This record gives sequence, C-alpha cells and structure tokens, in this order.
Amino acid sequence: MANKTTLKFEEFPLRIPKFPTIEKKFNALMERFEKAESAQEQKKWMLKIGKFFDEVSTDFTIISVRHTIDTRDEVYKKANDVVDQVGPMIAGLGNRYSKAVLASKFRKELETLVGPFLFKKLEVSARTFDPKILNDLQEENKLTTQYDNVMASAQIPFDGGVYNLSQMGKFAVDKDRDVRKRASKAVENWMAEKEEQIAGIYSQLVTLRTGMAKKLGYPSFTEMAYDRMGRTDYGPKDVKSYRDQIFEFVVPISNALVRKQVKRIEIKGAKFYDLAIQFKDGNATPKGNKDYLVKAALDMYKNMGEEIGAFFQEMVDRNLLDLEAKPGKRGGGYMTFFPRYKMPFVFSNFNGTSGDVDVLTHEIGHAFQGYMSRNIQPTEYRDPTMEEAEIHSMSMEFFATPYMEKFFKEDEAKYLFGHLESAINFLPYGVTVDEFQHWVYANPTATHEERCAQWRVIEKKYTPYKNYAGFPLYDKGTRWMRQSHIFGAPFYYIDYTLAQVVALQFLGLMKKNYEKAWKKYVKVCKTGGKYPFTQLLQSAKLRNPFEPGSIKKTFAPVKKVLKAYAENL
Repeated sequence: MANKTTLKFEEFPLRIPKFPTIEKKFNALMERFEKAESAQEQKKWMLKIGKFFDEVSTDFTIISVRHTIDTRDEVYKKANDVVDQVGPMIAGLGNRYSKAVLASKFRKELETLVGPFLFKKLEVSARTFDPKILNDLQEENKLTTQYDNVMASAQIPFDGGVYNLSQMGKFAVDKDRDVRKRASKAVENWMAEKEEQIAGIYSQLVTLRTGMAKKLGYPSFTEMAYDRMGRTDYGPKDVKSYRDQIFEFVVPISNALVRKQVKRIEIKGAKFYDLAIQFKDGNATPKGNKDYLVKAALDMYKNMGEEIGAFFQEMVDRNLLDLEAKPGKRGGGYMTFFPRYKMPFVFSNFNGTSGDVDVLTHEIGHAFQGYMSRNIQPTEYRDPTMEEAEIHSMSMEFFATPYMEKFFKEDEAKYLFGHLESAINFLPYGVTVDEFQHWVYANPTATHEERCAQWRVIEKKYTPYKNYAGFPLYDKGTRWMRQSHIFGAPFYYIDYTLAQVVALQFLGLMKKNYEKAWKKYVKVCKTGGKYPFTQLLQSAKLRNPFEPGSIKKTFAPVKKVLKAYAENL
C-alpha cells in the first residue's frame, strides 16, 4: 500500500463522518488546551487541534469531490447528505475552539507567539455561529445542494444530442449565429422549466439566512456574510466605493470594447448570444484534446519554474485533475485541498473552448498557492482570505500568456487579445452580481419577480449593451439564476473582481520585468493567509483597489497591452 505522500486520488479512502467519535476526540484535545499552564503549551495544543480539523476536513472534502464528479452515485450522494448534516456540527466545535482561544488567560502571550491576525480571524468566525442556528445551517447546506443537483441534472436536447449546461457552452461560441441562437433558446427553455423550483430554493435561502443573522444580532445577513467571508479590513461601504470606481473608469472602457467587437464580428442589432463571439471567423480554440492540453500545461509549468513544474507533475501523476464534462457531473470548476495528503485537487468541465485552457491556468494558480502554503503553521494562516485566493488564480492566467502558442497555435494572437478583453469586460458583470446581492439582503421579503426586475436594472447600469429581444425569460431578469455563487457562496463574487484588478497589476509588472514579477507572485503564494487583504497588498507593494484613483492607475498600462495585442491580430 502506498503511503499518503504517493497515494493517487482514487486510492483516497472513504470515511463517512461519525459526529460522536469526532466530538470525543475534539473534547480530549480541548481539555488539554484548557489545562495548559503556559502560552507555549497552549500553542502546542492549538497546532494539534489544527491537525485534528485537517483530518476531518480531508474526509469531508473527499466525499464532496466525488459527489460533484458524479451526483448520481448513491454511495457519495448519501455520504454527502451526512456531510451536510454534520458540517454545521463541526462548525460548532470550531466555534467552541475559537471562543476558548479568544478567552485564553495567556492571550497576550499567544498573540505574540502566533500573531494578532489569527485572533481577528477567530473573532469574526466566532460571531457567525451559535448552537441556536445549527438547524438553520444544516438546512442551508441542504438547499445549496438542491440547487447544485438541479443544475447538474440538465439534459438538454440539441441538434441530435443531449447535453448538460457545461457542454452547451461550446454552442454558445459557435461561428454560426443560428446555432448560437438556437442553443441559447434551448438553455432558456430548460431554465423556464426550472425557474419556479430554482426561485423557490433561493427564496428559502434568503429567508433562512436573514433569520440566522437576526438570531445572532446582525442588522441583516449582509454583515453576517462579510464576517463569514473573514473580511476584517473592509466593509460594504468600501465595496460600494470600489463598485463606483468600476462604474466610472471601467464601464466606459468595456462599452467601447463591445462596440468595437460588434463591428469586428459584423453583426447589426447584436444580441446577448452574439457577445461570446470575439472574431468573425470564430474565437481562439485549443488545438488538442484533454491529454494534449495537460501535456502542454506540463511543458509550460516546467519552463516557468522548477517549483511549479514539479508540483504540476505530481498533480498529473496522482490523478488530481478531473477535467472533462460527463453526465451527472456538477457544472463549473473549482480547486480544493486535501490537508492530510498536502495536495490540491482541480475539477472542471472541458467543453472545447478557450475556457479549457483557462482552467489549466486559473485553477492551477489556486492549486499552486495551496501547495506552496501547505506547511504553514498554525493552520489558520495556511488558507488566504477569499479575495487573496483569487489573486493567485487570475494572475497565473497572465503569467501563462507567453506560452499560449503551445495551446492555440495559429490562434495565439486571438486568444491573447480575447482573454484580456474578457478580463476587462468581466469587471462590470462581477460588480453587477455583488450589487444585486446587496439589494437582495437589504430587501429580503422581495418576491422573485421583484428580484428579477432589480437584476435587470443593475444589469443595464453596468452592461447596457445586453439585448435579450426574443428571450422573454432573460429579458425579465433571470440570468442571475445561472450564477451558482449567488446560491452557495453569497457575497463571494466581488472577490473575483478585486483579484482581477490585482492580477491586472501583475500583467503590467510582467510586461516590465517578467522574472521580477514572477518572484513577487511566488512570494505572495507562499504567504498563504498570514495577512488580511489590504495588508497583503501593502507588503507586496501592490495597489489597494479600494483607494480612490487606484482603478484608473491600474488601467493605464493595461490599455497599452491591449493596444499591442490588437495590433498583432
């Protein structure tokens, strides 16, 4: 039997959590922590408790990953149901631990030993849990799983085949406008069939989350969500001023790009389903199947650096990549981490578009950071904050740009321009999602129809070019129902935009000096979660997106890069 440092993913054992056993082990560790007679001794037990939670987390993550790979598998479906039930109970143990550390009689000395940020993290975490919301948390897990399963169940007939939502993505970028239109209509028809069910799930989630927040003394779920996200250095007012900067400086750039795009693809009266096409003769597409792309990625990372080359080789050797779309597989993509094995895992749904290559850069950026930070102690400092995590992934997309000929061959120039154009156009959409969620939880009793109407108002503000004529379901404002983060990770989406702004800074830096920029990036990856977002930026000498004028300054070099890419088309 291979040891845990060489086990392949399929060899990871299934261990269904038994809460009484877990609680017994936790109680024994907590007793030792509380009876410790010095800060040094308490620190020792903190590290042991961290390892204990790592073991539990690994078992949970194995179940979760295998369930998302095939949501129809009854063994893992049942195991995932157990995780949904036990997860909040484990959160309760974590809350007990947090409160015990915060109340330690050696707190001042502990802060010197482990750093004050850990205590700030524990404080915000402790505020978000109380045994009185345990049942609510279990119900929240159940509802988000329901949403995931509904979306994963899609079987959409189209042109003689049957496809899930991820697989339909390839038709959205077909060169034939009629194919794009009919594919979009097929997806809309499926969404229309599921609208009432999905809307019902979301209404229950909003009511449930608002109720939890009230029970814990928050004015609304918004404040509770910010604490759940571990945001210790900024709040909703900072985010609003940041959205205002995006509206002022980025929306005009994005609108101009879309006008040029529509002219480039020579379509009058362009509809929303035309906007995924960046070039008249079609978008850049990868020139090879999954195995070819993985081999190209391996060559790229080995050239990029010794550390990342060895890391990606191990990911391949241990089958820690599940990349292709399959029936029953959950949509989307993600990176997760198995602490016991000190290795990450990457999940995606390849569909033959440039997004397949983006997975091999974006998610591997996440994974590389996880690998670089795997030995950080205490474990609370291993994982970066949410917006920090996206810096690693989005920046990696740009660090990979010199190697894109490997993946796209004659389409390299189209990919480079299209990728940067998409990164810019993403920002207005990202803040649309965020502004919508702030409205939803400020108006928790709104009806589904009112939510959709408000989505459309916000959508027109940031992306006025989206034309849904002939698609009544979308025109009334239901497109938010496809955004899984709104259901499963409320208020997370703004983190993608914040990180995109930082990643664009890395793009500017790498154009000046690639090696210097890469060293800065690796250093940020190795830092893990030792600092809050704004302090990490300060330590790395990167601009804070919340500061007035920072967006405008970030975009000065970006516009030059975009112009250079356009000249190579």
